[in-house]
Amino acid sequence: MKIEKFEMERMQSCWENVVEYDMSESGIRAVTLKELCEMGFNLNAVMDMPLGYSQSNGTIELRELLSQHYPGASIDNIEVTNGTSEANYMLSLVTLKAGDEMALEVPNYMQLWGVPRSLGAKINRFSLDFSRNWEPSWDEFEAAVNEKTSLVYVSNPNNPGGAVLSESAMKRIVSRCEEVGAYLLADEVYIGAERDCEWTKSFWGMSDKVIVTSGLSKAYGIPGIRIGWIVGPEDVVAECWSQHDYITIGPNILSDIITRTAVKAENREKLYARTRKILEKNYPIMQEWLNSYGDLLTFNPHVAGAFWFVKYNTDLSSEELCQRIMKNQSTLVVPGIHLGMEGFLRIWMGAKPEFLREGLRRIGEEIKAM
Repeated sequence: MKIEKFEMERMQSCWENVVEYDMSESGIRAVTLKELCEMGFNLNAVMDMPLGYSQSNGTIELRELLSQHYPGASIDNIEVTNGTSEANYMLSLVTLKAGDEMALEVPNYMQLWGVPRSLGAKINRFSLDFSRNWEPSWDEFEAAVNEKTSLVYVSNPNNPGGAVLSESAMKRIVSRCEEVGAYLLADEVYIGAERDCEWTKSFWGMSDKVIVTSGLSKAYGIPGIRIGWIVGPEDVVAECWSQHDYITIGPNILSDIITRTAVKAENREKLYARTRKILEKNYPIMQEWLNSYGDLLTFNPHVAGAFWFVKYNTDLSSEELCQRIMKNQSTLVVPGIHLGMEGFLRIWMGAKPEFLREGLRRIGEEIKAM
């Protein structure tokens, strides 16, 4: 199995710890262990705990807690993974084979561009329309999701557009998947990162063809312990567990225990509230900066996510512009082409205000130079 380079992840891996200002992130600034202890995590209780293996598909205790967030789900509908990325990866292995077709929403996190292609599957893209506040291009969607389609992938809220699908759009997507017999994989890792509206409705429960993935990295603000999960039909989850046995076996025992604190209903509320507070504080800083460039920068209203996907009005490629920003300003930004759409930049909005202001100032220096 030959797999192509994941351009965005490789760029971030090489430079995010080298540049002075990393503005390429997509989550909220990270929660500390002290903050989790204040929410009830008992650090002393694990000090004498043997660091052995944990249950490979996630402990019963953790899966019971997670099932409470997905009405109708039991622990057999849930698999705990090493981050949402592993969840998406395993689902590709289970649902796709050579010759299958997969429909991919763009712009998007392009992990499920590279993995299915390495399996010999054909990718059919359908666009979110920038001119209509990221509404799906329904003609493209109907063409992309056909009788040969095995899997449809969406992220909701969307990374990088920050948009949330309407309930009518969700129903239309699910109906089409049922019509052609395809699974819908809804990556919902940004639920809880809404700035000024209710939590995004989950696709879970809309059909027996729906599979949901999520994790702690984004709205929870806990990327470092690498915990994600799958919620899906029992047979699909069981097959993912078989794949898990061959890949990483399971999540580590400390991460599982820490996650049990984070996903308790009362703590999820606190962590999501923390995320919203950070976004509300940073939003006017970002808005003022964007507005200062007039027609040079255009954008849609921000709904969710700790980033903004910004269109710039020049012929310079996004990779070249980001290279200039990195070289001249020691600041890392994600080029739109790495997310499936040229002519855009994804700029982080989840930092401390003083960090955000300086990062934006540096990006602005190169935009002015254009």
